[in-house]
Amino acid sequence: MARYWFPAKRFGWGWGPPSTWEGWAVLIAVIALTAAAPFVFPPVSRLPLFLLYIALVTLGFLGVCLLKGEPPRWRWGDKDRGEPSD
Repeated sequence: MARYWFPAKRFGWGWGPPSTWEGWAVLIAVIALTAAAPFVFPPVSRLPLFLLYIALVTLGFLGVCLLKGEPPRWRWGDKDRGEPSD
């Protein structure tokens, strides 16, 4: 059985909060990199680089979620819990 860093959300498409320490480390790194963006590339003077930096951090995080997260699909609850399902 695969050990997913990011489990799927119960409703909708995408991932929920991390379920492993590796997932939490990635999430904290993404938050730190995003928070550092205005200091590294001030948006007032370097807007294109700022936007490129944010896009690259976001795409990197999405890539990690796709590689290490539960396969994404649309979900409508959990059949085993008697909730609506897809």
